[in-house]
Amino acid sequence: MSPTPPAMDLDPVRRTVFAQELRIALAAQCPGSVAVLRGSLARGTADAYSDIDLAWTVPDAQFEACVAAVEACLGAVRPVVSLRSDPDFQWSCSRRLLFLAFRDMPLFWRLDLEVAAVSDEQAGPTGAGPGGGPHPPDGGSPAVVRDPEWSLAASALANGVAVVKAVLRGQQEVAAGLLERGLRRVGASGSASGRWRADVARLADAAARHEPAQRPLADQVRRLAAELLEG
Repeated sequence: MSPTPPAMDLDPVRRTVFAQELRIALAAQCPGSVAVLRGSLARGTADAYSDIDLAWTVPDAQFEACVAAVEACLGAVRPVVSLRSDPDFQWSCSRRLLFLAFRDMPLFWRLDLEVAAVSDEQAGPTGAGPGGGPHPPDGGSPAVVRDPEWSLAASALANGVAVVKAVLRGQQEVAAGLLERGLRRVGASGSASGRWRADVARLADAAARHEPAQRPLADQVRRLAAELLEG
């Protein structure tokens, strides 16, 4: 595998500083809220390709306002270029999982932000109610978020980024599974050839055909693979 080109700035110190800036901005947005780092960055096991995971616990009465404020709040740290909301929690009145990408940041460094009301956080982990069972649907009005309809093409392109990450980590089988699921997500067939640059380009093109509005992101994913992968 070729080394990471100098143009790809994957300095972990830069990511750590950025993650802390995001965490501080969230905590300052809502009095009484708590924002904490999670995942591999919190555990100290992150590599250069790891994304950023934050959990933001907010007062119940401020939940919808906090969700609605995420883009402006974090956009003040660095402009937000995309914000998607996990459809499993899209209409929840107490928990939301948001995915954000930022201008001039590596595609690897997506922010996965879980926003939870205090009462929901006390009830159990993501996707679980009291006793660990599935969360029942909520009946209240949703907070305003972008992209209310989950984009299958954007999701497939996220798989493309994950394929690049897996290959760079030497996880070929993981990469193959990610690629094939991404293709299926946009109605395309095929399997991994092991020519990873071409494979990711094929996925990017399929996603752009499925949803032309995602062409700019597809081009970014294609360039990422061209810079970092062989074949």
